Amino acid sequence: MLGSFLVGKKPLVTVGRDLPITHIVALLHEHRIGAVLVMDGDVIAGLLSERDICRGMHLHGKGVHDATAADLMTAPVITADARTSVSDAMAIMTEGRFRHLPVLEGDRLLGLVSIGDLVKRRIEDAEAEAESLKHYITS
Repeated sequence: MLGSFLVGKKPLVTVGRDLPITHIVALLHEHRIGAVLVMDGDVIAGLLSERDICRGMHLHGKGVHDATAADLMTAPVITADARTSVSDAMAIMTEGRFRHLPVLEGDRLLGLVSIGDLVKRRIEDAEAEAESLKHYITS
């Protein structure tokens, strides 16, 4: 379940609609992340990823420096429920061809997972299962 997966994760980095792209690029670099949620108060307005910024650079050239989060963000944003399984979240992201998925519990934002986070979790689960089976067989 994604809700339990988010326990102990890094704090979520969010931005407002009017934040300049140059500031967002600095945040992505500083926090070593690939996307930020664009918020209107407690409501998700959009998601801005490295891909969105690259698309903006292609479409606007040097003018991208004058853009804001609202100008380049992807909206509406597909979200997952806290009870969504890691496998189901991976399927949603694969089908939608995106790498970041906000997780909600009701209307409350719990966090943001990346496809890399989920792949890492699946590998850890598979390794733990293999170790458990190995222990069972040798006992």
